[in-house]
Amino acid sequence: MNTTEKFCLPVDGILEVFNSFTGHHQSRFAHPALHRTALIPRLQHPKISNITKTGMGIIKTVQGCWRRQDKRVVTRRSSSSGHRQVSTDRLPKKPVDLTELGATKPKNCHRVVVLGATRVGKTNIVRRFLGEEYEEHYEPTIEDFYRKMFHIGGETYQVDLLDAASERDFPAKRRLSILTGDIFLLVFSLDDRDSLNEVRDLFNEIKAAKAKLQKPNHPATVPAVVCANKADLDAQRVVSNSEIVDILGKDAPFFETSAKTGAGLEAVFMALAALGGLPDETSPSQHQIIPITTYQSLCIGKRGLRRRRRSRVLGAPCAAVDPLARRPSFTSDLRLVLGSSTTNKKPEKCQIQ
Repeated sequence: MNTTEKFCLPVDGILEVFNSFTGHHQSRFAHPALHRTALIPRLQHPKISNITKTGMGIIKTVQGCWRRQDKRVVTRRSSSSGHRQVSTDRLPKKPVDLTELGATKPKNCHRVVVLGATRVGKTNIVRRFLGEEYEEHYEPTIEDFYRKMFHIGGETYQVDLLDAASERDFPAKRRLSILTGDIFLLVFSLDDRDSLNEVRDLFNEIKAAKAKLQKPNHPATVPAVVCANKADLDAQRVVSNSEIVDILGKDAPFFETSAKTGAGLEAVFMALAALGGLPDETSPSQHQIIPITTYQSLCIGKRGLRRRRRSRVLGAPCAAVDPLARRPSFTSDLRLVLGSSTTNKKPEKCQIQ
């Protein structure tokens, strides 16, 4: 029994009392509306004047519960304590897919897949890209999906970020993420040599998987950027730059970064933008973060701004994070992969498993 049903039972009981005094009969009311105006003549009966306030108070409480269902609960992590904080920000009732509405061109939509060993700082790098602060508290990531949308120079862009940390133990699932990824961010830690070897294996796996989706006799290229993270821990460093070049080769550009201090991340975000054909303003330091409702008003005019004010806003690069974004289903990803493989002259079946 939910909260609404618990409130409805006592209210129905009060209505039974009302009906017994007034001689009227009324069936049980249904969600979502309590017909308050129909009760007013009965509430004015002298025999029930003492319970009028109580009855109306409960009715208002139930109406308030239903009204609060329009608010979505948003859970966020506190950047200081690491504990989750709950807020009741009013969000859109349904996620608005701006791609379906024609606001974002398909060529401007890209998926960035973040891969690497555990405890190398992948989540904090993603947080930096989203415009959030570094989080000291460590919590293992199962799978996180984010969507950041940009409005730059009158054009809209969409970047989906998949932090696929848990997929390292599920080869088939990881392979599907690789086949549907457009750009790859591979992260290892400078104080962990094994994490560098894992990035090397991931890079080779991406190269082999992408080769199956490309045309025959076409050189396989890997749109990947490598992050050598935790550069701030210089005393604990166990990997040198020469070793990184020897292991990864020159096919993948790598950058020494620190998710804690933010050092080197600007160059990484610029490199990701270049691989995806995105403007430099997609880097967090080059645009302003705005609420999702404001972004939607810019793109589809749901909450129309005045023309003068709108023209001023359109001139400045801005971005918003979709709080209701969800990863596409595995069925749609499989269809995407199979559709891409059939574009070759001699299609080769992609072995997901």
